[in-house]
Amino acid sequence: MLTTSWRLSFLAAGALLALSPSANADNWPQWRGPAGNSTSAEQHLPLHWGEKTNIAWKCPLPGQAASTPAIWGNAIFVTSQQGEALLLLKIDKATGHIEWMRQVGSGSPGRLPLRAKKSDERREQKFHQLHNMASPSPVTDGALVIAHFGNGDLAAYDFAGRQLWLHNLQKEYGAYTIWWGHANSPVLVDDLVISVCMQDSLADLGGEPSASYLVAHDKRTGQEKWKTLRKTQAVAEQCDAYTTPILHATAAGTEVILMGGNQIDAYDARTGKQLWFLPGLTGGRTITGPTLGEDLVYATQGMRGPLLAVRLGASGQLAASSVAWKQAKGTPDSSCPVVSKSLVYWATDDGIVYCCDAQTGALKWKERLPGDYKATPLCADGRLYFLNRSGRCTVLAAAPRFEKLAENQLDDEMLASPAVSDGVLFFRGHKTLYAIDARAP
Repeated sequence: MLTTSWRLSFLAAGALLALSPSANADNWPQWRGPAGNSTSAEQHLPLHWGEKTNIAWKCPLPGQAASTPAIWGNAIFVTSQQGEALLLLKIDKATGHIEWMRQVGSGSPGRLPLRAKKSDERREQKFHQLHNMASPSPVTDGALVIAHFGNGDLAAYDFAGRQLWLHNLQKEYGAYTIWWGHANSPVLVDDLVISVCMQDSLADLGGEPSASYLVAHDKRTGQEKWKTLRKTQAVAEQCDAYTTPILHATAAGTEVILMGGNQIDAYDARTGKQLWFLPGLTGGRTITGPTLGEDLVYATQGMRGPLLAVRLGASGQLAASSVAWKQAKGTPDSSCPVVSKSLVYWATDDGIVYCCDAQTGALKWKERLPGDYKATPLCADGRLYFLNRSGRCTVLAAAPRFEKLAENQLDDEMLASPAVSDGVLFFRGHKTLYAIDARAP
């Protein structure tokens, strides 16, 4: 394994907290933050920055990835791919120093031109040029960190860098057949780490089909606790989803909500049993993930299809009336919507930002921002942070009227979504992890 000089840093088991909206707001334990909705309760965040302004530190990163950092206490975890090496790094939050680096596994992301695949090409995954095998984001609970990679490796480490367990989901459950590279991030629910795989079923090709599934492992031991097949009516590339589950706490327990394969559905986190589903959402492969609101879940129907607001609280197959409203045009293809104070915001890939009433879908405003957008926006401190691929971040007021507060530029390409902890913004670029702090010299 690859190693660097590192100092031991291990949080006591007593520091373990459950991942939920009530978790410590200073932590950013997973992709899209403590509640999995790209929002933070933190205040006094930076408004202005640049390469020489309000930069606390810059950490050069080995290799590249589109994954977002996971942060707990003074520990930042990032994944990366350097050549064929699939890496997990722990970085000191105060200094930007790499404390340790581990090679979890290896793999080479095969490529194809971006076009419809031929029948024989569909039997194995290839990777889109914009990402690689380190696209899934790590997740932490304050005592351990779990990383997943596009070669199938799923591994847990303690904060000192000791590997606790390792599985390869491709070897155990079959080769990935998603068209453009596995990118789903794992989530933690109590003692379980839940992973999803939504991929081409190959059902129309004959021979052995390729299953989509959810699987739960004990986070401490790696023991499989349950595995559930996910069956939809989708075929070929429409089966594919690059989305990460979101968690919905109910009186009966936690629901794991998925979007992809022309269907949105929910599963019991304890058992893997399907609780409800809404099929027939034909629209093609799905990149942008679902977002929870007060009593609605917002999801884009496939490839730039309608954005739906689906009512929560039902069971079994949902009726068409469960869709409270839909927006047919100008919907996100890559980034996820965010919800704040009865408003829902999203950005198209070419930078048109929408603000709508979260309950009715009524348009409040729409404006174009410069650049190309893949990262999900961050909502914090009464602001929206929209980060484009060229490193420009436009800061808007999170309000029913459009107000641009600032534009800031960094010198790196950025696909990863922003993170925030202790009043500091963290932007992960291809070359560098930035810590942006209004208190910096």
